[in-house]
Amino acid sequence: MSEQTITMTVAYGSSKHSITLTGHEDGKGPTVKDLSDALAQATGVPPASQKLIFKGRLLVFLFLHTQMRPNVKYQVLKLSFLILGKSLKDMEESLSSYGIKEGCKLMMIGKRNSPEEEAELRKLKDIEKCVEQMAKKLEKVDGELTGLKNGFLAKDLQAEALGKLDHRVKIAAEQFMKILEEIDAMSVPENFNDCRMKKKGLIKTVQDFLAQCDKIEACISDHLSKIQSKNLALAE
Repeated sequence: MSEQTITMTVAYGSSKHSITLTGHEDGKGPTVKDLSDALAQATGVPPASQKLIFKGRLLVFLFLHTQMRPNVKYQVLKLSFLILGKSLKDMEESLSSYGIKEGCKLMMIGKRNSPEEEAELRKLKDIEKCVEQMAKKLEKVDGELTGLKNGFLAKDLQAEALGKLDHRVKIAAEQFMKILEEIDAMSVPENFNDCRMKKKGLIKTVQDFLAQCDKIEACISDHLSKIQSKNLALAE
């Protein structure tokens, strides 16, 4: 077995789960996030609700959005019968840095979401997939614009190409606006904490992509103006 692959046993309630994690292509071993995601899939307990006990220490997974509580990076659950240990505040830290290795036994506590909240989370995850698809299209436009600016297209074809890129950016912006309206229209109960965090994070992500659309449009407009000015100068 590779040194970058570890298997551990995690007890949750009356069940025991064998969790196998594989390291990353850059040579880094399995991370806290890898374990948290695997536990969420195996137990149904979302990352924000996971508390992991290892060697008498309480390790706390916190997947909080900074927009929700900007001055709080992590919080610790105090239990009188446990020795308080490190807080896993960096989700990208390797598990080995916390002494978690092959064959370790851990225990997790945490509450699953209600079926109603899970249904809302699925809706948000579907929306998130749409956002990712639109983001890829926007990234492609940005890449083509960079290539055009670097002279990878004949000058007499650039104006037409810029017009097409501008059209694609506008379509992307319209789609992001529709997605944002769809998210805003969702009514999430106060006690659906995971949903509210997910919704808030998605809104911020979409707003960032809308800002990127504006930036790309401005760049296209500026480059097109320069081409037109040069053409007018040559005509004179």
